[in-house]
Amino acid sequence: MSRKSLKLVGVDEAGRGPLAGPVVAAAVSLRYDEPGLRDSKKLSEKQRLMLFNQITQYHDWAFAVVSSAEIDSYNIHQASLLAFCRAVDALNADIDHVMVDGMHLPKWDYFGSAIIKGDEKVPVISAASIVAKVVRDRIMIDLDQLYPQYGFAKHKGYPTKMHLDALDQYGPALVHRVSYQPVKIRMKI
Repeated sequence: MSRKSLKLVGVDEAGRGPLAGPVVAAAVSLRYDEPGLRDSKKLSEKQRLMLFNQITQYHDWAFAVVSSAEIDSYNIHQASLLAFCRAVDALNADIDHVMVDGMHLPKWDYFGSAIIKGDEKVPVISAASIVAKVVRDRIMIDLDQLYPQYGFAKHKGYPTKMHLDALDQYGPALVHRVSYQPVKIRMKI
């Protein structure tokens, strides 16, 4: 399989704050300007899905998943950096520059920049933000089928009252981040 040559790649993640499920990173290289790109959190679900379909159909993209067990093992910061590396590597491309949302670049061989609020400022990072969010939401909807008692399809693993009440009643599932305090204090020993 030959490698592509990509000038600019944007990278972002979704899922740092939830109590359950993976952190997902996406890497995107835009072939042309894509109208309407902005931080995934500032888009409606309908807008996100429309842009996700555009990005995944017409641009170069990849995503990577770091499991809740890996998050517990490394911590969320290191897990996010690992997800960034996996996503960029999954593009299988020679890349000129990687722009990452946030303050930190992973230790890698790519030339890059970390841009605070990059998902709001840089369209290629916004595109990565959208892909990461949609992919992670779909994973959480799938996990809802395995663990319906937690309501993952509704809250995507975030610490809502509904989720905390389910944790109180059932204790954590295998996909919970047991290193996170709200989960740790609810462990049934």
